[in-house]
Amino acid sequence: MTTIKDVAEFAGVSVATVSRTLNNSGYVGEESRKKVERAIKTLEYYPNEVARSLFQKTSKMIGLLLPDISNPYFPLLAKGVEDCAQEKGYMVILGNVEDNLEKESTYVKFFSQYNVSGVLSASAIQKDAKSSIPFVLLDRAMEKEDYSISTDDLLGGKLAARAIEETKAENVIVMAGPKKVPGANDRLTGNLQVLNHSNINYKIFETNTYQVDKAEKIARNLFETFENFDSVIASNDVFALAVMKEAMRRKYRIPEDLQIIGYDDMPFSRYMFPGLTTIAQPAYEVGYRGAKMLFNLIEKKSITQKKVILKPEFVQRETLR
Repeated sequence: MTTIKDVAEFAGVSVATVSRTLNNSGYVGEESRKKVERAIKTLEYYPNEVARSLFQKTSKMIGLLLPDISNPYFPLLAKGVEDCAQEKGYMVILGNVEDNLEKESTYVKFFSQYNVSGVLSASAIQKDAKSSIPFVLLDRAMEKEDYSISTDDLLGGKLAARAIEETKAENVIVMAGPKKVPGANDRLTGNLQVLNHSNINYKIFETNTYQVDKAEKIARNLFETFENFDSVIASNDVFALAVMKEAMRRKYRIPEDLQIIGYDDMPFSRYMFPGLTTIAQPAYEVGYRGAKMLFNLIEKKSITQKKVILKPEFVQRETLR
């Protein structure tokens, strides 16, 4: 493996000159800089980023915390983050915390130890877990002082309930997401504001999770808990599809006997039959714009808007009457 000393010998300069060239710090003559750059290219030298980060107390890496990488919403969000990071010449370190506070704390400490330049989190991170490095929350804004990019989930909840209202639904099951996730509470509030105003009969089914591996069990529990309902407002697309599967297993016709609306608009939702009617969240844009905000913090640029809220959209397909 080529070392910085090899580069210095090949270029006929000192190790210090190579170091200043690599770090763009201190004076390096134009001729010496060209020699170093030529040596780096010829020898295919790649700097040791770990050693550099320890010396400079920073790095070309950012951290990304996700609550459940198996949920199809989050890979789209992560793609937005990575695309923005690549444009800036940064790499992304992924932490899948799975709603585990201990894992979350371990990742935050790891990021700090390896001098990541900033952290993005789509996890409902604890206030005391936030480190002193730049931090941006994705769909999880908790405190007034947080920098965040999120979706208007209150509006999203209203859009879902209005779509159900327009179908003359009579008995609705509202699936409520985890109470510790602000967006889930906002969706539920939006649902209920519309349903209460419309005098539609509804019951709330507490799921308290978005974990993909629990979706089928939760769908079975829904049918075992309630009777005589004709509509379901699901907490996300994964749970909506689990309800569809269980309904079909029980010989329900969709949407004639049971209509369902999801939330997220994951790519596979349009390929199902019948296609899932849902509320679209701009997952990629949340990730990309969140990363862009983080790099502005890292570069100490002025940020005029600490909290950015993006609009969801209603997507009509075939699971509503």
